[in-house]
Amino acid sequence: MRQEELQDLLNGMSLQEKIDQMLQLTGDFYEDADSVMTGPAGELGVTEEDIRMAGSILGTAGAKTLKRIQKNYMEKQPHHIPMLFMMDVIHGMKTIFPIPLGQGATFEPELSRKCAQAAAKEAAVSGLHVTFAPMADLVRDARWGRVMESTGEDTYLNGLFAAAMVKGFQGDDLSSPEQVAACVKHFAAYGAAQAGRDYNTVELSEHTLREYYLPAYKAGIDAGAALVMTSFNTVNGIPASTNEWLMRHILRDEMGFDGVLISDFSAILETVAHGYAKDSREAAVKALEAGVDIDMMTNVYAANLKKLAEEGSVLISLIDQCVMRILELKNKLGLFENPYKGADEEKEKEVILCKEHRALAREAAAKSFVLLKNDGILPLDMEKRTAFIGPFTDDKQIKSSWSFTGDDKDCVTIKEAAENVFDSRRTTYLKGAPVIGADSRLIGFKLAGFQEDAPKEITAEEERQMLCEAIEAAEKADVVIMPLGEHYLQSGEATSRGEITVPEVQMELFRAVRAVNPNIVVVLFNGRPLDIREISKTARAVLEVWRPGTEGGNAIVDVLTGKADPSGKLPMSFPYCVGQVPVHYNEFFTGRPNRKGMQERFRSRYIDIPNAPLYPFGYGLSYTDFSVSSVTLDKKEMGPEDTIRAGVKIRNTGTRRGTETVQLYLRDTAASVVRPVRELKGFEKVTLEPGEEREIVFTIDESMLRFHTEKNGFASETGDFLVFIGTDSTTENQAHFCLCR
Repeated sequence: MRQEELQDLLNGMSLQEKIDQMLQLTGDFYEDADSVMTGPAGELGVTEEDIRMAGSILGTAGAKTLKRIQKNYMEKQPHHIPMLFMMDVIHGMKTIFPIPLGQGATFEPELSRKCAQAAAKEAAVSGLHVTFAPMADLVRDARWGRVMESTGEDTYLNGLFAAAMVKGFQGDDLSSPEQVAACVKHFAAYGAAQAGRDYNTVELSEHTLREYYLPAYKAGIDAGAALVMTSFNTVNGIPASTNEWLMRHILRDEMGFDGVLISDFSAILETVAHGYAKDSREAAVKALEAGVDIDMMTNVYAANLKKLAEEGSVLISLIDQCVMRILELKNKLGLFENPYKGADEEKEKEVILCKEHRALAREAAAKSFVLLKNDGILPLDMEKRTAFIGPFTDDKQIKSSWSFTGDDKDCVTIKEAAENVFDSRRTTYLKGAPVIGADSRLIGFKLAGFQEDAPKEITAEEERQMLCEAIEAAEKADVVIMPLGEHYLQSGEATSRGEITVPEVQMELFRAVRAVNPNIVVVLFNGRPLDIREISKTARAVLEVWRPGTEGGNAIVDVLTGKADPSGKLPMSFPYCVGQVPVHYNEFFTGRPNRKGMQERFRSRYIDIPNAPLYPFGYGLSYTDFSVSSVTLDKKEMGPEDTIRAGVKIRNTGTRRGTETVQLYLRDTAASVVRPVRELKGFEKVTLEPGEEREIVFTIDESMLRFHTEKNGFASETGDFLVFIGTDSTTENQAHFCLCR
């Protein structure tokens, strides 16, 4: 449809019809109409007319169902405008890939693009048009449950992954039956919630907001994201969903975003609870003036905008702007020509969980794993007697709390995968302990409203019997593989944790096994960095596998046995303990830095724990060893139009083929504002045979030296810089150069 036709369509719509295009409801409203009107509709305060005319729905999928809803909707819609179908397809539709934090650990944005492309195919064939992904929030506090949806603590890395995922979901043509529209979220700075408590206040300087938190959103927008979602938090004391400066000045004007802006679930109404809007009427005015196009799951727009417009309290032109953006999105998706787009019941059977998608999920999972420790025990000797002991040994709940479109039954467990390659005469499989103990279950699930999803309670006698069997099996084994970690409902939205440890009931199992067999390999399942000091100190190996998804069991066995080599790198620092968080590699020097070996008292440090995290950003081991040469520069001075080539030679000094990620960091040694101790500016993955050497060269240009200056400009400043090249963020392999004018 041409722009002129869209304008004619808009002009022909009634005011209430326009406003209902700005309303989004859940799919529940389109099931049993009678029960909806006496239940959800009454509670939400929407009318039967609003339900019939709402421009989009979320949370429902399936080609047959959505085709039915679309048909019924368009028959009643005065201008036969199609409905938009949206869903949280975060890291897979039915084929579930590793959580985004795990994908960040691959340091391979192109792989995430492929995963998003596969997820888009499954979502589109199921009738969906929009996914609420990627999440581009910068995260530095592991207490926040939603770190699992981010790709980590680094601005540069997050931007690369946000752009890659947008391209994977959307492709080159949104009208393609295999693509869905991407929605960059949560704008802005949701990942900086104070104390790591979900939905909490955010307090950042404008400099910090612009320098570290906004760039990843911008990268997703520059990649062509069709939608942006507002965040729940405040920015400069104003809730994001009603923050005109943030949404119009920053998002629309500065970033150039001209797509659909949608609120998060009930976020506009929640500005009343914030104390910013006195009632829903005022919330409607402020959200409209901020430029929010779609009100997700409240009646704020539907119940107030018509009267507000008729009395002149809001401009009808603002409503028209919002509705036009919605119509333009529907047009870009090709819905006016084909309201059912990619929805196809027969193709659903072919595409969903197809062989190619499962293979990709297996590859992505294996590449996301980070080998944190290995005392020569991995890869496993298949001739040894092996005991798999831990609650995740045969657990299919290895997705995440934010992959509800997938089915646990489709996941491959460690036991299922291991039985295909391990000799059954020398291998045992035991649970050993429940995932969650009684106290943790009460606090973490019952009070959070997760009773139905909580692990099945067992008696103290059953727990004791499980432990005894585990100890007996461990005594007979040469090596013990212990799959331990968080329950899947301990990370994700509304799962902030004050203690970020492995549940105590599992730690008791770990200690009991260790007492009879020190040859332990811990396989760690989690959606956030954890305090694993005890495990790290006493296990012989630790393999971080995050929430690995559908093919998790196969990928884990691939890596444990050496069929695949571990190559992941931490996208987020693992704290020594929760007292350090938020902790991140790109911190500032203080006036009294605590340098290595310094014993002076009056320094910026703790008296009971180290400053440094247990495992830093960019860290990860391999089954082989690598050496990195000194940094060489082709020149020591560069002008604004020049470049510097910084290189190292990396050699595989071990006995196995392996993959290493060579990382480039820069430090501005003195500037108009304090700069980080170092910042990631480039990386390259390289696979080498034993004894093979390769030169890795990075090109540094002036744009890589820019930052938000004292006068709020975005520019570089002349002076001295350090370039670091190594295999993690702590490398001291450095060289010096100068930027001159």
